[in-house]
Amino acid sequence: MSVFRRARLRRALVSGAVCAGLAAGTLGLTQGGSRLPVALAVPRTDVFAAADRRPADGPGTTYLLAGLDSRSVLTKQQRRRLHVGNDACDCTDVLMLLHVSADGDRVSTVSLPRDSYVRFAYRTGHVQQSRAARPEAGKINSAHRLGGAALTVRTVEQATGVRVDHYLEADFATFVDAVNRIDGVTVCTAKPLHDANAGLDLPAGTHDLDGRHALQYVRARHIPPSGDLGRVRRQQRMLAELADTFADRGLLDDPAALARTAGDVLGTLRADEELTTGDLVALGRALRRSGSAGTEFATVPIADFDHAVPGWGSTLVWDAERAERLFAALREDRPLTDGEAYALPGPGTPVGWDPADVRVRVATASSRSEQAARLEQDLRAQGFDVRPPRYGTAGTPAPRRTRIVFAPGQERRAASLAAALPDARLRPTEGHPGVIEVRPGRDGARVVPVVHDRSSVEGAPATGDTLDCDHNG
Repeated sequence: MSVFRRARLRRALVSGAVCAGLAAGTLGLTQGGSRLPVALAVPRTDVFAAADRRPADGPGTTYLLAGLDSRSVLTKQQRRRLHVGNDACDCTDVLMLLHVSADGDRVSTVSLPRDSYVRFAYRTGHVQQSRAARPEAGKINSAHRLGGAALTVRTVEQATGVRVDHYLEADFATFVDAVNRIDGVTVCTAKPLHDANAGLDLPAGTHDLDGRHALQYVRARHIPPSGDLGRVRRQQRMLAELADTFADRGLLDDPAALARTAGDVLGTLRADEELTTGDLVALGRALRRSGSAGTEFATVPIADFDHAVPGWGSTLVWDAERAERLFAALREDRPLTDGEAYALPGPGTPVGWDPADVRVRVATASSRSEQAARLEQDLRAQGFDVRPPRYGTAGTPAPRRTRIVFAPGQERRAASLAAALPDARLRPTEGHPGVIEVRPGRDGARVVPVVHDRSSVEGAPATGDTLDCDHNG
């Protein structure tokens, strides 16, 4: 049976792993010829020994970060307090590919949603052993339950074509402990966040979270927009803010300070057998050199958000063409944020709600005007479900700016419509629950092209300086 090597990874490197559901401990560093304390005495697993037909090695270094849904070390009281329930799946709750460019000037992170539907990469002949015990395909997070870290690595490599150089894994308890030992993490939100399942209840604003509340934040899945993409984007925001915080403290500049602060992080890291101190030093240097503008975060683009599979329920199917472009950029050590790797499926502003599912009515004061008729035509051309117009009281003056009037619960639909009407103002109201009204203004109503692409709204490549609280607070 494979065993994992446990180590302590310096605090600055935890900035990446912690927010992904990972934790780390301290490794020794070298400064001025003097060896700083090292803790590398326990065994680690060789997750690559049994791998066959692996992707070709490429420039740069790629880590697979895995946050494990394992609760065996938690008491019933701890499970209730952390809101993690009693039924552990021994699956990965978080999977991220973290790529350090060959020149050390860029760190790119790609999230692989836990419900992604993929083929499992069993070794030759293993799938025939028992199709019930070893299904040929399923949710990517189940690879760990079916074959541990080794199958997880092989499945990710097979699905992405990206060669994994190193593997890091931790569980819920490790995450909570690591966050507490770095004095918490900062998150910010423009809207209140509430998820009873995860125990999360945050008002709008900026918050310093301890380990327990940070776990609730990164695991919440029932916050609009619900599901994996919103959740992993929040994880990426936390990661970006933590990296920015460490840079502001100067912890990435002083190896001795890094070694000292790393002693505060005593969580358990499970790592591959080939991981060396030099690898982690290179990662720390890359975080320092790249800065927040040189860190990138993206999520695999999705083509189907509700692909039903017997025995698995609702799964996510990747957009094959765009996912391949994204992974090709990692393999070839190219930036993710240049627009090419994540190009939209069509021209226009991306919207997260399908215009065909947005019922729109143009409301005018008295009679159907040429402006209203043109507006209806243009919105219909963008795919919106345009209903017959509504006429108001004669003599009622039109507003100066066009208004989009919508009822509670229609926020995401209204946001898609607002993207097509960039000069309009959003006005929530208690009336008209089924149809969103557009009230043309005296200044006109310009309609621009939109394209339905939830992936580009919630997970498109973004740099760390656009995701941290300085930009989003």
